[in-house]
Amino acid sequence: MRILHIGYRLPPEPGGMELHVERLIRAQVLRGREVIVAHRRGELPRGAEPMPVARTRASRAVSLKFDEIAFAMECAEALPRVPAPDVIHLHGDHREALALGSAARRLGIPLMLHIHGALTMRHRPIMPWAFRHVGGFIVAGTRPKADLHAIGVPDRLIRMTSAGLDVGRLTGFRDSGRVERGLIVSVGSLVKVKNHELTIEAFHRVRAVRPDARLVIAGDGPERDRLRRLAATGPGIEFTGHLSPDRIYSLVNRAEVLVHASQRLRGIGEGIPNAALEALALGTAVLVSSEATLDPVVPRDAYRTFRSGDASDLVARLHALLDDDEARRRLGERGVRAAEDLDWPLVAARIERWYEMVTTPRMPVLAAR
Repeated sequence: MRILHIGYRLPPEPGGMELHVERLIRAQVLRGREVIVAHRRGELPRGAEPMPVARTRASRAVSLKFDEIAFAMECAEALPRVPAPDVIHLHGDHREALALGSAARRLGIPLMLHIHGALTMRHRPIMPWAFRHVGGFIVAGTRPKADLHAIGVPDRLIRMTSAGLDVGRLTGFRDSGRVERGLIVSVGSLVKVKNHELTIEAFHRVRAVRPDARLVIAGDGPERDRLRRLAATGPGIEFTGHLSPDRIYSLVNRAEVLVHASQRLRGIGEGIPNAALEALALGTAVLVSSEATLDPVVPRDAYRTFRSGDASDLVARLHALLDDDEARRRLGERGVRAAEDLDWPLVAARIERWYEMVTTPRMPVLAAR
């Protein structure tokens, strides 16, 4: 099988989606697939072949405002000049699908669209047209699935998954080190959608009655200075900046609780957060906002949730977990069991089975309205 992955960014560019794409490519290469990759930023994964793309007059103009769309346009121009893949696995949303769909259709190449977060619903009127040549959809969580339902995509064309996990590697960290009493960790880019501001507010209130509590925030981004100012209003908060995966695993393994407080904003929202999945595999208790639910990939009894944007509810849930060693132990055990089904070889195999829905000839999936 020859698979063409198209994604704007790859590691070492930061981000959960970027890691997801890179690790899926690596897993497929290990499965013996011929993998071609088109990307603008980051590094080509080992074992994959590059798809050369070139700037055009039109893409240069578009790139001044929307370089992701410009990149998708360049990929559409380059498609006829590469060995025809069995399937195009496009990572993005309606913007990339609009730029690439017609070219894939003309060449008879099946197109699978992988949506890693919530859709930008202010563009809803153009989505049916943008998706008319997409044969199937992979989504990260219930939120993007609901968004697709809202614009008329039938459930039979949607498959749901999270990123996979390197379970063996994570197990090695889980079996070493000791949990630090009172340690709370949050992992994620310092951007508004992650809502670290809420975590900081809640922690200040927890710290007021738990002087041994500490909050460590791992990540970097444009909100760094503002968040540091908010943290400085009280003791106990540390920012690590960007960390390597191994250092993150070691940190999360020592924590009593991992908090993921992401929120949905206009035009952006998260799917299933990788940091929470990795914490499950490490046996760390996971507390996520209702906007970052792990359904249906992870059973609901393997983690806890709080109401998105509600600092008081987050405080109450943190106290409940920090007070209850047995509850954290049970969550840890359930999280480890749930993570076993997310080992990358298993996830990659499932995704390849899903390619069959787009490689089987069928009528257009979504008529323009």
